[in-house]
Amino acid sequence: CKGLLLVEKKSHTLSHNISKIIACSFCNKLLIKSDQDLKCNNCDLTYSYNASGSLDLRLKKQKSAMFEFKLGDPTISEDEFSIEALKQKILPEVDFSGFKPPNHLTKEILSYFPKAKSTESLMLDLGCGVGIHRSVCELSGFEWVGLDYNSAKAPFIGDGHALPFISEAFEFVLSVAVLEHIRYPFVMMREIFRVLKPNGMFIGTVAFLEPFHGNSFYHHTHLGLINWLLHGGFEIKKISPHTNWPVLKAQAKMGLFPKMHGWMATSIVLPLQLLHLIWWRLGSLTSPKATEQRRIRNTTGAFTFIAMKI
Repeated sequence: CKGLLLVEKKSHTLSHNISKIIACSFCNKLLIKSDQDLKCNNCDLTYSYNASGSLDLRLKKQKSAMFEFKLGDPTISEDEFSIEALKQKILPEVDFSGFKPPNHLTKEILSYFPKAKSTESLMLDLGCGVGIHRSVCELSGFEWVGLDYNSAKAPFIGDGHALPFISEAFEFVLSVAVLEHIRYPFVMMREIFRVLKPNGMFIGTVAFLEPFHGNSFYHHTHLGLINWLLHGGFEIKKISPHTNWPVLKAQAKMGLFPKMHGWMATSIVLPLQLLHLIWWRLGSLTSPKATEQRRIRNTTGAFTFIAMKI
């Protein structure tokens, strides 16, 4: 996103498409350009560019979010959802053949990416970091909107709990390895649902048995992720454990032996991983519950989810 950042830092201009959806993070009313800043006439708040050229759209004052949870409903049954390794979509909307997936995205996940409906279609890369997913999103035909809470290379700085966009602004929201770092996940889920257009796609990954990292608040089980998505109003398409990121590998590389070369950390736990596989294989001879699908689900480091706003 270097080109975009240089333009914004020099002239403080936004594309016509994006200027139509940038809103006050407090009241969600459209922002109006005022000199070199953006202003909310409803709240009398001003949002400015920071020294790195990013437009800082974080909350200027505290905001309350009220929720009501209905108690007494039947608990979520794992039998209602098929929790299995993600398989590549047979007829993907976008052709990514020959494209090397960026970090955390696999060819299986990419096969579920939607194709932009028009030249004005926008997508939100929520927690975009340095923007490594921009090219793959633009290849899908979208104008990329990258938002992060504090990355100096993000075009927009904002809070996932109070997204600075009007309602129904995006056809697609991507959130990769971000949701575990959210303090109030139910609030953020409602915000993502709000800014998505009807039939919009929400795709992402979330930590499960990874070690604590980067001030992570909640590492979601498959049931926790299902509960979170359903409460947000989404229709769940896929909840899939990562087959190439088991707990032992995740713990070795991120927690047990930080900064050690990846292959070395993985080789240390390899004997235990092999014993684990053998034990589950033996268990499958006596218990119908000791399936390979259940083993992967129970011991994965992270999950992928694919959902829609219907």
